Amino acid sequence: MSKTAPPGPQPTGLLPTGFLLGVATSGYQIEGGFNGPGEPANNWVRFELAGKVAPSGAACDFWRRPEEALERAAAIGCNAFRLSVEWARLEPEEGIFDEAALGRYAEILAACRRRGLEPIVTLHHFTHPWYLGEEFWLTPGSPDRFAAHVDRVVPALADHCRHWVPVNEPNVLALMGWVQGTYPPGRTAAFADAWAVVDNLLTAHVLAHEVIHDHQSEAVVTCNPDASTLYDQDRLLTDLLVARSLGVDRHKLDRWVDERRALHTFAAPPPDLLDHGLRLLYAAASPYGEVGTAGLATALRRRLRRPCPRRVVDAVYAGRHERPLDAVGFDWYDPVASHGMRLPGHRSAGGERRWSASRALWDVETDPDGLEHWCAEMHAFVPGAPVWVVENGMATRVQGGRADGRSDGVTRPEYLRRHLAAVVRAADAGVPVGAYLHWSLVDNYEWGSYEPRLGLFGMDRRGREPRWLDLDAAGDDSAGEFRRLATALRGGDRAALDEPPGGLR
Repeated sequence: MSKTAPPGPQPTGLLPTGFLLGVATSGYQIEGGFNGPGEPANNWVRFELAGKVAPSGAACDFWRRPEEALERAAAIGCNAFRLSVEWARLEPEEGIFDEAALGRYAEILAACRRRGLEPIVTLHHFTHPWYLGEEFWLTPGSPDRFAAHVDRVVPALADHCRHWVPVNEPNVLALMGWVQGTYPPGRTAAFADAWAVVDNLLTAHVLAHEVIHDHQSEAVVTCNPDASTLYDQDRLLTDLLVARSLGVDRHKLDRWVDERRALHTFAAPPPDLLDHGLRLLYAAASPYGEVGTAGLATALRRRLRRPCPRRVVDAVYAGRHERPLDAVGFDWYDPVASHGMRLPGHRSAGGERRWSASRALWDVETDPDGLEHWCAEMHAFVPGAPVWVVENGMATRVQGGRADGRSDGVTRPEYLRRHLAAVVRAADAGVPVGAYLHWSLVDNYEWGSYEPRLGLFGMDRRGREPRWLDLDAAGDDSAGEFRRLATALRGGDRAALDEPPGGLR
C-alpha cells in the first residue's frame, strides 16, 4: 500500500465533509511544448502541421511554470486540482521512457499537496504518442498497451495522488474522432468503428482500474462520460461498468440494457422531436440491446446494427473488482443532443452568422436545474457510489482580440453561482455528491483553437510568453466569485447562493 499525504482543508458547511471543490485541466491544453521541432509529438501532430487546427504552441506554459497555476487555484479556495499525465511526454519515442519527465510530474503533484490541493490525475485525456497512430484506439491491443503504460506510471505517482481518471470522456473521443471528424483521425460517420473505439476505451478503463488498485488499495477511480440525453452515447457506458455489481446476469445483459434505456427515457424525457428521433437512431445502431421480433425498432436495428467487439463485458465480469468504478462521474455542459444541431446561417455570439450545422462552444446552453436532476438520477442509477461532477463550465469567445458576449447574456460568475447552487440542492436531497470541478482554471488550448475561453482567469497571448490576467476573458471577476462561493459553501452561508437583483455583472 502506498503512503498518501493527508488531504488539504476540507469543507464542512453546505457540502459533505471531504468534498472536492476545484478546477480541471489537461496537459496538452495547458502545458505547452508539444508537436514543435524537438518537442514530444502526440496524435494531433498531423492536424497541427497540416494547418487543420491552430498550433498549440506554449499553451499556458504550465510545464515550465506550474507554480503560478497552483498558487492561483489555492488562493481562490480550491482543495482539488485535476491535471493529466501526458503519455507522449513520458514516452516520446517508442521504447524510450523519460524518467525525468515522470519525476517532474511527481514534483507537480507534490506541489499540489503542499498547497492543500488534492491531485486528480487523468491518465489519457484524448492524446497519446504519435507513433501509436491516430487509429490507436481502434486496434485490438490498445487496452493492453495502455494498461502497461499505467503500470509504469502509477507507482511513481501514488505517494502523491489517490484520485484517478484513467480515460477522459470515452464517448466524446469516439464521437469527435470517428463520427464528426473534428479530432484525429478525422473520420466521419464511421459508426461501427466508433463503437469499437468505445469498447477499447472502456476496456482500458477496467484494466487500468485493476492496475491502479494493485498499487494503491485506497485509490478512488472514476470515469467521466460527457452527459447526453442519448442513452447509448452516455449512460450505457456507465451501465456496462456497473452491470455486474448490480447483479445482472451477463447472458441477460442485452435485455437489461433495454430496460435501462427505457428507464433513462422515463427519467429524462425527450425535450423535442429531434431529440426523440436521435434517441431512436442511436438505440437502433447500438450494439447493445435485444433485436426483437417485430416492429419498426426491430427493422431499424437489423438494418443499422453492425458487429462490435464486447471485450469490456468480458473484462468487467472476469475482473477482480465487482464494480471497476469507485465514483460515478460525469461531465456537465448541455446534454440535450438536439441542441447541438443548428440550421446553417444561424446567429452566434457577437451577431456572427455561422454556416456550420453544429453550434459553437460559446453557444452551448446553460442548465443548472438539469445538473441537479442529473446528479439525482446518477445516484438512482448506481446507488451506493459517490457522484462526481468531473467537469462543468461555460465558454465565451475572443476573436482577434475582441471579446464577444454570449448570446444568452450569461456571465461566468452567474454560471458558477447557479451550478454550485444546483450541487448544494442535490446534496440537500441526499445525493452523495463528492466532487465538483470547474472547467477550467485558465483559458487554454481548446482542441484546435484559442477562440473558446473557459477559464476563471484569462490568458494574454500577445507577447512572447502567455501572461495571466486577473479577470476572465469577458472582463468578469470569475476567480473572485469562485473564492466567495467556496468560502460560503464551507461556512454554511446559503444566502451567498441566492440570485441577486439583476444578477452579477
